[in-house]
Amino acid sequence: MRQEWKTPLRFGAVLFGLYLAIHYWEKLTALAALAVSAGFPLVLGAVIAYAVNILMSMYENCYFPRSQSRAVVKSRRPVCLLLSYASLIALVVLIIRMILPELIQSVTLLLQELVPLLQNLSVKINENQEQLAALSGLFASDGTINWQELAVKAVNFLLAGLGGVMGSLMSLVSATVSTAFTAVVSIIFSIYLLMGKEKLSWQCALVLKTYLKPGWYSRLLYFLETLHNCFRRFVVGQCTEAVILGLLCMAGMLLFQFPYASMVGTLIGFTALIPVAGAYIGAGVGAFLIFTVSPIKALLFLVFISVLQQLEGNLIYPRVVGSSIGLPGIWVLAAVTVGGGVLGIGGMLLAVPLAATFYQILRDDMTRRSPPPQPS
Repeated sequence: MRQEWKTPLRFGAVLFGLYLAIHYWEKLTALAALAVSAGFPLVLGAVIAYAVNILMSMYENCYFPRSQSRAVVKSRRPVCLLLSYASLIALVVLIIRMILPELIQSVTLLLQELVPLLQNLSVKINENQEQLAALSGLFASDGTINWQELAVKAVNFLLAGLGGVMGSLMSLVSATVSTAFTAVVSIIFSIYLLMGKEKLSWQCALVLKTYLKPGWYSRLLYFLETLHNCFRRFVVGQCTEAVILGLLCMAGMLLFQFPYASMVGTLIGFTALIPVAGAYIGAGVGAFLIFTVSPIKALLFLVFISVLQQLEGNLIYPRVVGSSIGLPGIWVLAAVTVGGGVLGIGGMLLAVPLAATFYQILRDDMTRRSPPPQPS
């Protein structure tokens, strides 16, 4: 009898939940946005911990793996965690040192080209100053200067400019403090997660075993393991592919004597972390910087990067990334297109491993459901 009442009660609870979701949709979305905003440092910390854990696991496998000494076992996690963050910081510093000096040089060169244009524009403005001033009401009808109108316009201009500068300054300070606080909290939270990842994993498994049926628990565990393997292989493969593409671009630019070889090569390698479309983004920025030196070389650079991108897309990427995650190239392109349209750059990064996960699960399920081959 009790079992007969469960189905209508569940059906009614679902309908009531749908009614509340539809009726209070705006309030629910506002509440969800507030929750996401409040928990963003923790989510970012979990993402950082996941990425750092890949590097930390590699260090742990190399840190006296056969030693059973108590000192080694006790120091393995802190030392490898410190080495992981130190490696990432050193990588960021190296990228900045390779990009920033040449970027400053290119901006300086661009400003040097703009200065003569601004001087010519200033000369033309000075030549037509009387006409411009008459049109703006600074001259009276008899040709004398309207000092009152000039003073009012100057005061209004200064007040408007001061207000805009103060508002922009306050916004910049607020954004800087908020970003710094988020970064610090995220890094601290990621360190806590990495230091106690085994205990946290055991606690999560215990909760799932307690509140889920064995069948649901095994399916969820299989899904999470597949998702983790796909994400891990994707991150490793994408980083390897980005390094290869950046080195090839730098070597080619040095061979053809293009300017800003180290900066553009590093930039393209960094943007290549975005699947498929990242290298084109870096190529556009690099072409603009080379254009400030030589428009002809900028055009030749676009031809070079197009050939390199074809080589990378047809030979390097399928072997390094596509084979590592087990996803055909056409589905990689489809996942990047859909993910980028939905969530932008973040969607491009998430779409490929998610598509690989569902592709692997679907393939395993079809293999399990397919009948065994008939004997001939």
